[in-house]
Amino acid sequence: MATATVTEPHAASAMTPRAFRVAGREQDTADTWTLTLEPVDGEPPAIAPGQFMMVYAFGIGEVPISVSGPPGRPGPVVLTVRAVGAVTNAVCAAQPGSALGLRGPFGNSWPVDDAAGGDVVVVAGGIGLAPLRPLVLRALERRADYGSVSVLYGARTPADLLYVSQLEEWRAAIDVAVTVDTAGGGWHGQVGVVPKLVAGARFRPESAHAFVCGPEVMMQFTIEALTDRGLAPERIHLSMERHMDCGVGLCGHCQLGPTLICRDGPVYSYAELASLLEVRHL
Repeated sequence: MATATVTEPHAASAMTPRAFRVAGREQDTADTWTLTLEPVDGEPPAIAPGQFMMVYAFGIGEVPISVSGPPGRPGPVVLTVRAVGAVTNAVCAAQPGSALGLRGPFGNSWPVDDAAGGDVVVVAGGIGLAPLRPLVLRALERRADYGSVSVLYGARTPADLLYVSQLEEWRAAIDVAVTVDTAGGGWHGQVGVVPKLVAGARFRPESAHAFVCGPEVMMQFTIEALTDRGLAPERIHLSMERHMDCGVGLCGHCQLGPTLICRDGPVYSYAELASLLEVRHL
């Protein structure tokens, strides 16, 4: 698999959280917030698109969170977090001025540079747009390097959509299609599951790379739709999610067959995962 260079944390600090201060907090949906974090001491890390941080709420616990901010240069760490448990509830509730602990960045990254000269297809479901947002920002930053760029995004309802104003801004430079599973009378967009958008997306299968993140069942149907369009398995890239405790491949909790997601992923080509994804409950 061709991926960008992995950023390796220094061995002495890989398991030690650095203190970051919450500089900004914005509510995206009823249960999702985007936090902007700045280090209390020292410089912030440079993070490649698709990498994640281990985020520690002091006295409560630690969770892996994909970075959702601009990639590749030092700056505030931006995290979009859905409150689904004790730790993520505490992280989402962190007020400006309070502190969180961060370790990382960990993992490999989206191979967006490998797509240069061809088309780019981004397919996201729900909170899966957060780890794909840095990739989209990179493609926009280097727009001339790519052919068509399409973002296909779906959520459960209009109220669950992330980055609504930014999606509209992106339409000026790239193709953006948004759908929801269900909607009331005030919604004038598409209704249906996001894999259905693939059939109408503008890309050349022989040159395109697809980048997919969302619930696993959504990714499975998206893979089928992309392969039906003629996209080769090695050109379909997925970000996988499993329970992670350490971030450095020690605890084994994120094992998927022979691979450890935190160490070897989270980004894989479908060619690498095809046989594993055929095994139920793996």
